[in-house]
Amino acid sequence: MNLRQVLTNSLNVLMMLFGVFMSYKAWGLYTNCESPLVVVLSESMEPAFARGDILFLSNPKKAVDIGEICVFKIPGRDIPIVHRVIDRHDSPETGNQLLLTKGDNNNVDDRGIYQELYINRGKMWIEPKDVVGRVQGFLPYLGMFTIFMTDYPLLKYALLGGVGLVVFLYE
Repeated sequence: MNLRQVLTNSLNVLMMLFGVFMSYKAWGLYTNCESPLVVVLSESMEPAFARGDILFLSNPKKAVDIGEICVFKIPGRDIPIVHRVIDRHDSPETGNQLLLTKGDNNNVDDRGIYQELYINRGKMWIEPKDVVGRVQGFLPYLGMFTIFMTDYPLLKYALLGGVGLVVFLYE
C-alpha cells in the first residue's frame, strides 16, 4: 500500500466521522437538545428503562408535566440524571416552574441529590434550565456497547486498533 492510498483511506475515514458528528449536531439543533441521545447508566429507572438503554430526547418549549421522564444536569456533576417528574410547583407571580424528580426504582425522591450538589444552598427543586431533554423514545440495551467501552478501556483500544488496521489494509 503506497502513501497515496493511506492518505485517501485516512481522508475517507475522517469525512465519515465528520459526517456523523455534523448529523448529531444537526439533530441536536432540530430537537433543541445539547445531547439528543443518552445512555441509561444505572438501574434507578427500572422497569421503565434498563441499564444500557439508549434514550432519544427532545426539549420542547412547553412546561414540563408531572409523570414526564426528564434528563437533567446539576452543576458540579458531569453525568446527567434520568428520572421521572413526580411534583411540580408553578409560581404565579414569577412564572417560574420548579420540579421534583425521582427514579422509578428508588425509594426516595431526589432532594438528597439536589442538596448534596448544591451545598449549603437548601435547594429542594430543580428548574427547567437544568433539564437537558425529555424522553421521546428508546432502544433497549443498545447502549451497553458504550458502557463496556467505558468500563473496560482496553476493549476500546483493541476495537479502535482493529478498525484502524481494517481501514488501512483495505484496498
